[in-house]
Amino acid sequence: MKFDQARWTDGSDDRYEPLLSEKGNREVEVESDLPDELTRDTLELPDVSEPEVARHYTRLSEMNYGVESGPFPLGSCTMKYNPKFTEDLAAHPKAGIHPDRPESTAQGTLQVMYELQEYLGDIGGMDAVTLQPPAGAAGEFTGIHIARAYHEANGDARSEVVIPDSAHGTNFATAAMAGYDVVSLPSNDDGRVDLEALEAALTEETAALMLTNPNTLGLFERDIGEIAEMVHDVGGLLYYDGANLNALLGRARPGDMGFDIMHYNVHKTFATPHGGGGPGAGPVGVVADLREFLPDPHVEKTPEGYQFYTPERSIGKVHGHYGNWLVLLKAHAYIARLGDSGLEDASAKAVLNANYLAEQVEYEVPFGPFHHEFVASAGEQDAADVAKRMLDYGVHPPTTKWPEIVPEALMTEPTEVESKRTLDQLAAAFNAARRDDTETLEAAPERTAARRIDQASAARNPRLSWQALGDE
Repeated sequence: MKFDQARWTDGSDDRYEPLLSEKGNREVEVESDLPDELTRDTLELPDVSEPEVARHYTRLSEMNYGVESGPFPLGSCTMKYNPKFTEDLAAHPKAGIHPDRPESTAQGTLQVMYELQEYLGDIGGMDAVTLQPPAGAAGEFTGIHIARAYHEANGDARSEVVIPDSAHGTNFATAAMAGYDVVSLPSNDDGRVDLEALEAALTEETAALMLTNPNTLGLFERDIGEIAEMVHDVGGLLYYDGANLNALLGRARPGDMGFDIMHYNVHKTFATPHGGGGPGAGPVGVVADLREFLPDPHVEKTPEGYQFYTPERSIGKVHGHYGNWLVLLKAHAYIARLGDSGLEDASAKAVLNANYLAEQVEYEVPFGPFHHEFVASAGEQDAADVAKRMLDYGVHPPTTKWPEIVPEALMTEPTEVESKRTLDQLAAAFNAARRDDTETLEAAPERTAARRIDQASAARNPRLSWQALGDE
């Protein structure tokens, strides 16, 4: 089941698709009514035919990997296939609306926003929802600022946020950027919150506990009721990271567990494309006591229609106008089409798929049973090498090296969209890599358009345009 990505060959050693400009250029004259100082007399354009252009972009698409290429089992990222009807809806001419249009002329848009607020509130067990944050991390930041505003309004400014060691890295960053001291909470032997450690960590300085349930090991926090009571007893708030909400749809609600604030990754849970920096949306839900602190503006329904209003003690704006509208529109369409039974079915299949795949892989899989994801251990193999080798077997690898409580972690979330055939293909790729020797793993990938890159340098010194290549 080996896999070759599209490569370019012209008899040289080059293994990349050339830029159009590298295939040939020609100079054309430019005519414009703009002032001379703002224009050029000539312009250099690629000298290629229509078939060459079509093939160029097709080849580029074949050199990439996405949810339409195959499974994308990045643990905790919930990378689902994105149904095309939502894309068609977002591309509809009437979906594009100027943000400064009068409310009276944008009633359909406001109605969709209001309905999505209500949908998300029902799904999460929250009393009010803002759609404004443009990403999950932005949702976290918004939620923690709501917590800060709540405590300060009560004359009880606090200094600490408690976060489990298995939490998303953004949780730690969010709390620190909001000005809090971070108190790390160790997991117990079964991968869940250690109640004794939590009791020791909670003080009158605790503003919030940030928690994901199920957690990043795919395990449900069975003591969530007791955890919520402990946090509330010291006057703190319980914050729900919505990254793993896919496991709960139609079955359990964070609000019913005692959570006071939560963010929804609608670009994960409700199948809107994400990755590569966006687009995303991270609505935030709150219980009734926190409604007055929501960002400005918020949508309400009145006898005269839908309108924006400013909550009484709003923390202000957290994004331009009302967030990433077209992402929100796709989420509304996805939820509306599936309905209650469809969402419940999605979570059931997500849980089933994760547990089935966990049983098929030959790597050690500690803990379990799981909800939407599991974490295998590569053992004596390097998890990063395993990930590179899986590319040669035609699938995208899982998240690696995290959470650190599992050695050489391979964090895997197949989602509900994958069939048994695809899960078997994923398992075969895992198991093939498991049987490969160290030399083979360290040389991988061998069959992709690009070999190993320096990931640290790429992240720290990105080249964001093709012109940068010419500077070397």
